Amino acid sequence: MAVTEIDATTALVLIDLQNAIVSAPCVPYPGPEVVARAAELADAFRKKGSPVVLVRVTESEDKADGTPGRKDAPSYGGPMPAGWDEIVEDLNSHPGDILVTKRNWGAFYGTDLDLHLRRRGITQIVLAGIATSIGVESTARQAHELGYHVTLATDAMSDMSPEAHTNSVERIFPLLGECGRAEEIIELMGQRR
Repeated sequence: MAVTEIDATTALVLIDLQNAIVSAPCVPYPGPEVVARAAELADAFRKKGSPVVLVRVTESEDKADGTPGRKDAPSYGGPMPAGWDEIVEDLNSHPGDILVTKRNWGAFYGTDLDLHLRRRGITQIVLAGIATSIGVESTARQAHELGYHVTLATDAMSDMSPEAHTNSVERIFPLLGECGRAEEIIELMGQRR
């Protein structure tokens, strides 16, 4: 489904656009291209006075708050480089933005994201970020379950796997909300009263 409307009470939620993740190889768009489109979206939202939420993933030093459970995939075991979890410079210098720190894939579980949005009367979120099939998809699913209108800026997200990205964009996202390009979303925002 194409993007048909941007509510007056819409927030932009940008997932994991932080140093280590943006610099990782991803497809179909390289990290800097995703950041550029996300920055365009963020500028449009700020001009309309709409909230911009920057979500970052991190862990405590003792890793005690990591995601529990059994899994076959190994987790990164070494020390992370300094500043790995900081939001990229192109997005982090706006004092009115909301910063949410998560320790899971999705941005709602274990954070105050829902509280920030509900206090502002937000009914719709526009999502973008890296990785499409992990942080963005998990957050989209949670937002849908919480009753938000979900819009996905599919050219402002990317993944480490082309198959995973395609699956999310073509099979999962149409079940959760409307999908469109950043340019289309910005155009609709301009038409919003």
